[in-house]
Amino acid sequence: MTDERRREQASAFLALHHGPEPLVIPNVWDGGSARIMEQAGFPALATTSAGIAFSHGVPDGALDRRAMTARIAQIVAATDVPVTADLESGYGPDPDDVAESVAEAVAIGVVGVNLEDILPGAPTLLDAARAAERIGVARRIAPKGTFVLNARTDTYLAGTPDPFAETLRRAERYIDAGADCIFVPGVDDLDTIAALADRIPAPLNIVAGLTGASRTVAELSRAGVARITIGGSLARAALATIETAARDMYDRGTFPFAATALSHADVQQRFNRPRVQG
Repeated sequence: MTDERRREQASAFLALHHGPEPLVIPNVWDGGSARIMEQAGFPALATTSAGIAFSHGVPDGALDRRAMTARIAQIVAATDVPVTADLESGYGPDPDDVAESVAEAVAIGVVGVNLEDILPGAPTLLDAARAAERIGVARRIAPKGTFVLNARTDTYLAGTPDPFAETLRRAERYIDAGADCIFVPGVDDLDTIAALADRIPAPLNIVAGLTGASRTVAELSRAGVARITIGGSLARAALATIETAARDMYDRGTFPFAATALSHADVQQRFNRPRVQG
């Protein structure tokens, strides 16, 4: 992908955050899932660090930068729509680690990233000033308008006292540091979501499907949400299908999954479709 093509995609991707309806972005974990979602009509895709880790047979958070960026590069190469990458917490505690991770993402051809404000295994969030510094470093690597920086805060997942107030405080600092969008996973109450959307002066990203049945796009749209992602839930659903098939085969000697599987010819046809190279 040329630099000009990536900038065009980034500009179009950012504009989708300000449309009349929320931007729904499915999270994919390999080239095949990316192509299926692209063909379903989604205008942009996101990667899922959890789903990518699961596809390697390891827990979420266990992959290093090299393994994660290699898979992200495969996903970018498989599709022609904009791809934003889940870079977890930037693969290191220091701003220099974040800078290196974002620089690699830019080189791969993604048009945006998520960055978290909690380090793997840490019991609490990073200090807000330190987290904002990391966002600022990422912004300097990828200038505004050419890359969509989605700042994730885990205030609701980490059990932060008064998560609403802390989310607003962190959102302000992250936006000042250069974030384009604020990602708040773990909040499901519609009144709270609406209040966050009203008080945060940037597009709000909410994750659907984190804990099972979740709010609809229509409900989240009315609450003012600008961006809806699904995290690793689709990857987990795919693994659930595989596990059910395993139990059918091993315990009962049956193969009911074959009745609803895509045919080999259908998958061949879908994946043989010509693509426009950027």
